[in-house]
Amino acid sequence: MVHDIDLLDLEKQSITSSRQRRGSRKMLKFLTYITAISIIVLFVFTSRVLMSEDNSIVSTFSFLSQFKHLARTSDNMLKGEENDRINVLLLGVGGEGHEGGLLTDTIIFASIVPSTGDVALLSIPRDLTIPIEGYGWRKVNNINAFAEVEKKGSGGLATSQALSRVIDLPIDYYVRVDFAGFAEIIDELGGVEVEVENTLEDFQYPVSGREEAEDYDSRFEHLYIAKGRQKMDGDLALKYARSRHAQGAEGSDFARSRRQQKILEAIKEKVTNLRILFKPSMISRIFNSLEEHVSTNLKVWEMVKLWDMTKGIERDQITNKVLDNSESGLLVDFITAEGAYVLQPRSGDFDEIQYLAKNIFSNAPPKQKLAVIKEYPKLEIQNGTWVNGLGSRVATDLEKYGFEIINLGNASKQNYEYSIIFDLSYGEKMESLMILKEKIGARINYGLPDWLIAELEEKNAGQKNLVQPDFILILGQDLDKTKSGAENVEE
Repeated sequence: MVHDIDLLDLEKQSITSSRQRRGSRKMLKFLTYITAISIIVLFVFTSRVLMSEDNSIVSTFSFLSQFKHLARTSDNMLKGEENDRINVLLLGVGGEGHEGGLLTDTIIFASIVPSTGDVALLSIPRDLTIPIEGYGWRKVNNINAFAEVEKKGSGGLATSQALSRVIDLPIDYYVRVDFAGFAEIIDELGGVEVEVENTLEDFQYPVSGREEAEDYDSRFEHLYIAKGRQKMDGDLALKYARSRHAQGAEGSDFARSRRQQKILEAIKEKVTNLRILFKPSMISRIFNSLEEHVSTNLKVWEMVKLWDMTKGIERDQITNKVLDNSESGLLVDFITAEGAYVLQPRSGDFDEIQYLAKNIFSNAPPKQKLAVIKEYPKLEIQNGTWVNGLGSRVATDLEKYGFEIINLGNASKQNYEYSIIFDLSYGEKMESLMILKEKIGARINYGLPDWLIAELEEKNAGQKNLVQPDFILILGQDLDKTKSGAENVEE
């Protein structure tokens, strides 16, 4: 009975209650940070264990379930949820001890469709120039540094707002992590396995802390990562993601962006395989790393709800895109009046980039996509109209069917009345040809007329390692640009 409880019992209950509250706060704080990093690597926090204050393992199933229930029943909605699209900007910075530590080394625009769990990753190169309020046209990687100098902690928000204006989509959330935190987390996971697509050899990888060394050669190290599946610790994974001066195919910022996305997927794979059954000491170390190296504007309930939405994500639900300056890319190189190298939109404005970002989830009918992928057709697109950006919009849509766009540009004249497909496979890739005809509504010619052969010979003169297209598509004025989306083709 309550009257039989003495003062000692009351004191014991008070101490126990206090410990429980502290334990709950610790678990809540841990959940906050682990969910933030989960957004970065696009995996779901599915842990069944956490560490209590006395270092014992405690079940968190009911604890997490309560938050899960709260997220589902709350009247609050994530920003963008009402439009079935939540946008998060993922940023990587050097941090303390790195030259230009406030510059964003990694910029990835991530979108999530709550109704399906689909995710899209669009890597934005650091050299892209955009208008920055108060600074004019500057490289996008400068925004975080400008904002942090004015007000500490404001860089993530400033960068997300600036890019939101550029791509004409709301970016309500951001997550920013520095190099040290990135490497530490991978080490605590026991490393990751990455499928290295091309051998990476970089003779000018910068050595941290040696940027101003008198011995110039000592400023760099020789980085070599062989092709194939490689086990990487945090330091090597960071180098693989950061290398900018590799030889061959891996020597561009665009290749670097693709490698960064590979690392994120490798972390997701490792965490999924481990099922996050961490030892208490591991949890404690990861918690400390996240607290020190991660910054986000996501609130706790927003993180929990986002976690609940994306917990079942599979690899085939992730769309990967990189803005680049390739033949079919949306960017071009430019040298400023001051002699600086930058990237600019090939169309002169951001319309093409906005179209890509807005339509990145528009998928082709599965049966048609499978038929095209089976034949693996290579396609060259020429814009034969005065409609600016029509070629890139059509390319964006056709890529979703499995067409490999090997060249994109303007035709020699812009007064084509009708769209036309020149079939250089001579009927060997008939299913792809019929899908292309249905999609565009174009006429078909087998082979090339003499006038087009002459044009191509002049255009390609002196170029080496040219890839022969299976089809050349010239867009005409009959193609209604408002009906060029892949979603308008019925299965």
